[in-house]
Amino acid sequence: MRVIVKAMLAAGMIASASMASAAGTLVYCSEGSPAGFDPAQYTTGTDFDAAAETVFNRLVQFQHGGTKVEPGLAEKWTVSPDGKTYTFALRKGVKFHTTDYFKPSRDFNADDVVFTFVRMLDKNLPFVKANPTEFPYFNDMGLNDNITKVEKVDAQTVRFVLKDADPAFLQNLAMAFASVHSAEYADKLLKEGKAAQLNQQPIGTGPFVFKRYQKDSQIRFAANKDYWKKGEVKVDNLVFAITTDPSVRVQKLKAGECQVTLNPRPADVAGLKADPKLQVMTQAGFNLGYVAYNVKHKHLDKLDVRKALDMAINKKAILTAVYQGTGQAATNPMPPTQWSYNKTLKDAPYNVDAAKKLLAKAGYPSGFEMTLWAMPVQRPYNPNAKLMAEMIQSDWAKIGVKVKIVSYEWGEYIKRAKNGEHDAMLIGWTGDNGDPDNWLGTLLSCDAMNGNNFSKWCYKPYEDLIQKAKHTTDTAERTKLYLKAQEVFKAEVPFTPIAHSTVNQPMLKSVQGFKVSPFGTNSFYGVSVK
Repeated sequence: MRVIVKAMLAAGMIASASMASAAGTLVYCSEGSPAGFDPAQYTTGTDFDAAAETVFNRLVQFQHGGTKVEPGLAEKWTVSPDGKTYTFALRKGVKFHTTDYFKPSRDFNADDVVFTFVRMLDKNLPFVKANPTEFPYFNDMGLNDNITKVEKVDAQTVRFVLKDADPAFLQNLAMAFASVHSAEYADKLLKEGKAAQLNQQPIGTGPFVFKRYQKDSQIRFAANKDYWKKGEVKVDNLVFAITTDPSVRVQKLKAGECQVTLNPRPADVAGLKADPKLQVMTQAGFNLGYVAYNVKHKHLDKLDVRKALDMAINKKAILTAVYQGTGQAATNPMPPTQWSYNKTLKDAPYNVDAAKKLLAKAGYPSGFEMTLWAMPVQRPYNPNAKLMAEMIQSDWAKIGVKVKIVSYEWGEYIKRAKNGEHDAMLIGWTGDNGDPDNWLGTLLSCDAMNGNNFSKWCYKPYEDLIQKAKHTTDTAERTKLYLKAQEVFKAEVPFTPIAHSTVNQPMLKSVQGFKVSPFGTNSFYGVSVK
């Protein structure tokens, strides 16, 4: 049996290597299966890479590898003096993908933009009634309340009307959830009774056309030969080879079975940098790994318990064992490179005895039992969630808290966590648009309680500060409000920040044009293989 298995593996490696070296094919060793292909339904980089960065475009987009907003499906725009009305002039001649399941009869126009956003605003829209869907990011950011109207001015012009000014509105529209869908395709699916197919067989205007998906195995895309941005698509085929084990991803990269892979384990970085066939791009990560406490659950609803758990975590040991020199200790709910970061805040010192006293004060002198969820995938903000969970389990045992470590497949992990099934969980975030609200609002607001607010924390003194900041156009005033909000966060401990990690992106030296995104996504337009 072992001989047969080895032979099969060898054959598979030869086939994969052949595929990787085929002219015009780029293979990316990704870390997990996407939950679907409608970016508006999800919040993770795994899902965004597989759809938003391949199949779709947005009205505006971030500069490749940067944070500057530039024209996308909209060529230009104007903003009213009060900051509440945005009018977009749409790009002409942009074509939606032609596939074996859809052939568009017209080019992209205002109807597509209106459908994309109205479906997130109007639950009575026939398409939404046929396929009830949550839009976590859109709602987490409060856009469902702040956008009062999305209207077609003419075929090439769309107007957004806001209730309150939002200084980050353009950055928000450049994010994955705002990917523009085909209204014609949606209408076809609705008539056929197949509305859910929008999330399974996507149609967009992006650089790559979706071909097929095999869960836990691969996603295949073909170049969009009609892409509106000429010269941006430099490979004929793009393959996501789904490989959950980071050590296997490294092996595949070294064997030439994939040309680009996701961030490696810290222990593998030195070896990758020493390999003459490889290049490793390195930059400071705009990210945060943390432990979220579900404040709706028993024990964790008490502030003294959360403070005790927080000060019982040995961050220094975690940085050494888990990040191995590629991480920096985190104090705040966002990284130091984010403007409005509060430099005056300090962590409570690691102190087991003080933590025990706090537990006793809270009514648990003998501790209690709880679950700690550990991610099944490696993310840039957490290179080894299993090891981190085991170390925290050991830390908390010292204060009498008995921990059961729980994990699920990535899509199920996120789904169950949003339903609030966890006690505490390991999770993290990579910034999406460079605005403080993308951290302080998206992760901790009342609007986000059914989305990325995994702490299920809704605290009025904090909420008042971030909502006022979100709708204030003066940057200095916004900064003051966000500085104060971070003080409230630190006092209430809805989650424990652990670390910000350095991003290491390995690939073959034959790969050209790849740029590391500050937002943690992986884009393959403009990328070629020698």
